[in-house]
Amino acid sequence: MDEAGFRTLTTDWAGTCHAVKWDDDLVASVAGKMYALYCLRGVHAGKLSFKVPDESFLPLTEQPGIIPAPYAARYKWIAVIEPQRHGDAWLRQMIHQSYTLVAARLPRKIRRELGLAP
Repeated sequence: MDEAGFRTLTTDWAGTCHAVKWDDDLVASVAGKMYALYCLRGVHAGKLSFKVPDESFLPLTEQPGIIPAPYAARYKWIAVIEPQRHGDAWLRQMIHQSYTLVAARLPRKIRRELGLAP
């Protein structure tokens, strides 16, 4: 997955905004809460990071090309440092799962405004 693929994938999800943070990272957020990032430049260019369910964190970080996300591992974020090993379909599924996890923790009023709650 490249930058364009990351933007295209996340653009259609309700409430998603993109911003470049820390000079090198394209961040996807829902209602101001980050759910995924794509490293644009530097040593880690192409790396993806996102939130995973608590029970998936340890098994995923034992896989080749996946590590606990620096500065965010305590929140159960992983960093996919070799995205080519896992394929775009898997990455899409995992990033959407991250979006769902983060959106579920938004206040009910905001979820309703975004069409995510009845």
